[in-house]
Amino acid sequence: MVAKLTQGFWDKTARIILRNRILILLLIVAATVGLATQWQYMRFATSEVNLLPDGHPENLQYQEFLSQFGEEGNTIVLGVRDEAMGDPDTFHKWNILSRQLEAFPEVDFVLSTQNLQLLMRDKDKDEFVLKPLINSDSVLSKKALDSLSTILFEDLPFYEKLLFNKETKTIRTVVYLDKDLINTSVRKDFVLKDLKTLISDFEAESGLDVRVSGMPYIRTMNAQNIIDEIGSFILAALLVTSLIFFFFFRSFRATFISICVVVIGVMWAFGTLGLLRYEITVLTALIPPVIIVIGIPNCIFLINKYQQEVNKHGNQAKSLQRVITKIGNATLMTNVTTAAGFATFIITDSTLLTEFGIVASLNILGIFILSLLIIPIVYSFMPLPKTKHLKHLNKKWIDGFVNWMERMVRHHRIAVYFVSIALLVASVIGIYQIEISGSPIEDMPKKSEFVEDIRFFESEFDGIMPVEVVINTNQRNGVLKPATLRRMDQLDAYIEETPELSRPVSVVNLVKYSKQAFYNGIPKYYQLPTSQESNFILNIARKSKDNGNLLKSFVDSSGQVARMTTYMRDVKTDRMEDIEAGLLQEISKVFPADRYDVFLTGKALLFLKGTKYLVRNLLMSLGLAILLIALFIAYLFRSFRMIVISLIPNVLPLIITAGIMGFVGVPIKPSTILVFSIAFGISVDDTIHFLAKYRQELATHHWRIQKSVYASLRETGVSMFYTSIVLFFGFSVFIISNFGGTVALGALVSATLLFAMLANLILLPSLLLSLEKSIANKKTLKEPQIDILVEEPASKKGKPAK
Repeated sequence: MVAKLTQGFWDKTARIILRNRILILLLIVAATVGLATQWQYMRFATSEVNLLPDGHPENLQYQEFLSQFGEEGNTIVLGVRDEAMGDPDTFHKWNILSRQLEAFPEVDFVLSTQNLQLLMRDKDKDEFVLKPLINSDSVLSKKALDSLSTILFEDLPFYEKLLFNKETKTIRTVVYLDKDLINTSVRKDFVLKDLKTLISDFEAESGLDVRVSGMPYIRTMNAQNIIDEIGSFILAALLVTSLIFFFFFRSFRATFISICVVVIGVMWAFGTLGLLRYEITVLTALIPPVIIVIGIPNCIFLINKYQQEVNKHGNQAKSLQRVITKIGNATLMTNVTTAAGFATFIITDSTLLTEFGIVASLNILGIFILSLLIIPIVYSFMPLPKTKHLKHLNKKWIDGFVNWMERMVRHHRIAVYFVSIALLVASVIGIYQIEISGSPIEDMPKKSEFVEDIRFFESEFDGIMPVEVVINTNQRNGVLKPATLRRMDQLDAYIEETPELSRPVSVVNLVKYSKQAFYNGIPKYYQLPTSQESNFILNIARKSKDNGNLLKSFVDSSGQVARMTTYMRDVKTDRMEDIEAGLLQEISKVFPADRYDVFLTGKALLFLKGTKYLVRNLLMSLGLAILLIALFIAYLFRSFRMIVISLIPNVLPLIITAGIMGFVGVPIKPSTILVFSIAFGISVDDTIHFLAKYRQELATHHWRIQKSVYASLRETGVSMFYTSIVLFFGFSVFIISNFGGTVALGALVSATLLFAMLANLILLPSLLLSLEKSIANKKTLKEPQIDILVEEPASKKGKPAK
C-alpha cells in the first residue's frame, strides 16, 4: 500500500514539474537572488575556535581568568637576531619601528628596547621609580651601543626571555593590542594592512629579517589562508568533476547543465551562511566544494537514466517522466542518508561542528532539489540527445569492469572473504597505533612564513602558546605574603626545568626585580627577599606608583589572585598531557588545597581539552549516524538481516581507513574524525541503490537469487562506478590545501569512498549469494515500506524505440 502511494506521489511530482517548467525556473531564480542578497552578511571567523561548550568546567575557569586579567592572547611579537644590536644605525631604526607601532590606535602598549624601563630606588622619596634605559633618541656610537648591550644582556634578568635571548642575542618587541578589538575585524585590517606594510618597509630599509608571531597574528594569517583557499577549492572541484563528467558522457551540453546546477548549489550554500549569520571557519569553508562533489553524482544518476530511457524508446516526454519517478525517489533516499551523516554533527556541543552540520545537511538536500528540478526541465526544452551522446552507455571498458566484478563474485568469493578478514585484522592492529592531536598548530600550513616564524620563536623564546596558572590565596593581599611568593617561586623553578615550557612571568619576577633595584641594580640580588628584607622592600614596593601599575598585569585588584604565565612549545598530545599532569602534581605539593585554589588554563590547554571532548562527541555522532541509517534501511526493507548485510560493506572501509591512519601516523583530530561520518553517509548510498535494485530483481526473477544478484550488479555497477570516481577525485581536490587537516580530510574521505565502492560492488553481492537461503525469501524480504526504484508495469517493458 505504502509503495503504491510512493509511486503515485512521484508520478504526481513528475507531472507538476513538467507542467510548470517556467514557473519553477522563475522560483529557482528568485530563491537564488534572495539568497545572494544574504552574502553581505557572511563573515569570516575573527575569534579563536572554542571546541568546548560554554558550560564546560574548563571553559568556566577560562572565563573566570579573563574576567580578572583580560584577554591573554593580545600580544604580537617581532623578533630579529643580534644584527640590530651590532650597528647603531640599525638599532636606531629598530627603535623607530617600535615608536611607529605605538602610534596606531589599535595598539595599547609596546614593550621594546626603545621604551625599556629600569626599576630603580629613589632613596630620597624611599620608593621605586621607573627610568628609561635609553635617554636619547638613538645610540650614536658603537661604544655606547656595546655598553647598552652589556646592561641589557648582563644586568637585567627581569627581561630575559621576555625581550631578549641572552645566548643568541636575539631581541624582540612585544606589541599589546587593545583587548576590546582583539576579536573583531579591526584586528585583521591592522595585521594585514598596517603591520605587514610597516614591517615590509622596515625590512627593505634595514636589510633585517623580521620574524612576527603571537596569537592575534597567527589567527589572522591562518584565517586569511582559509579565505584564499575557498576560491581555489571551488574552481578545482568544478574543474575536476566536470572533466570526469565529460569523460564519461562526452557531452558538452550535459556537462554544462551539471555545472550550472552545482554553481547554483554553491550560491545557495553561501546564502545559507549569510542568512543564518554563521561565520566562515576552516570547516564551513569546505561546504561549497563538498556541494559540488556531492551534486555531480546526482546529475550523473539523472542524466544517465534520461539517456538510457531515450536509448530504449526515443520518447522524450516519457523519458523525462521516468527520470523523475524512477530516479527521483532513489536520489532522495541517498541524499537523505548523506545529509544524515552530516547532520549528526549537530548533536555535538561544539558550535563549530553544529554550524557545519546544519549548513551542510540543508544544502545537500538543496542540491537534490535543484538537480531534480533543473535537469528534467532544461532537457525538456532541448532536442533529444544525439547518437554520439549515447555511446558511453556501451563502452567496452565499462563492460570489462562489470565482467571483472561478476567474475570475482561468481568464482572468487572465498578470496574476497579472506582479503576482507585480513584487511580487518591488519586495520585493528593499526587502530591501536592512532594518536590524538591536541595542538592548534597541527593543521596550519607547514610551509607558510608565519608557521616558520612560530618555530623561530619556539627555538628562541621556548614557546608561543600561552599556559596560565591562576593562584587564589583566598585572602585579600595574600599574593604578596612571603609564604605565597616562596611557593610561587618553587613552582616557577619547576616550570623552568620543563624544556617545553618558557620561563614564567609573574609577580615573583617583579618582587625579585624590586630587591635588585633596592641593592642598586646589582644582578646577583635578583632573587626573592629574605624574611628580614621582605617587610621594608615590599613596603617600598606597595607605595611605589610605578610598581602598582606593573602589578596590574600579574595580580588582581584585591591582591588575592595571581597569575603565572608561561608559553608551551608545539608538542605531541601525550607529552602535553604529561606536562599538565606534572604541573598539577607539583601544584598539589606546593600549594595546600585547604589554603589555595589553583587551576591551569590558557589557550594551549583549552584546545587540548576541546579536541579530546570533540573526539568523544564525534565518535558518538558516528555511532548515531550508523544507527540512524540502520533504522532507515530497516524501514525501507523491513529486515534485520538486511541491516547487518548492508552495514558490513560500509563499516569495513571505515575500519580500514582508521587502520591506515594508525600505520601512516595520521592523528585523530577534529578534521580527521569528520572523515568517518561524512564517508559513511555517502558510501551507504551505493548500498541502498544496490539493495533496492536487488529487491526489485528478486520479484522480477521469481526469487532466483543468482540471476537477481548479477542483474543488480550489471544494472547499478556502472552508475556506482561513475559516482564513486567523481567522489574520489572530487574530494581529492582538498589535497591541494595548505592546511594539514584539510589535506588529511580529502585524502581519507577519497580513500574510504574507494574502499566502500569495492566493498559494495564485490563484498555485498558475495554476501548476498553466500547467505541466499537465509535472506532471500518472502518472509525475510517483505514488501518494502517505500519503493526506492519505481518499476514500470511489465506490459510496457521492452517496448521498441520509435
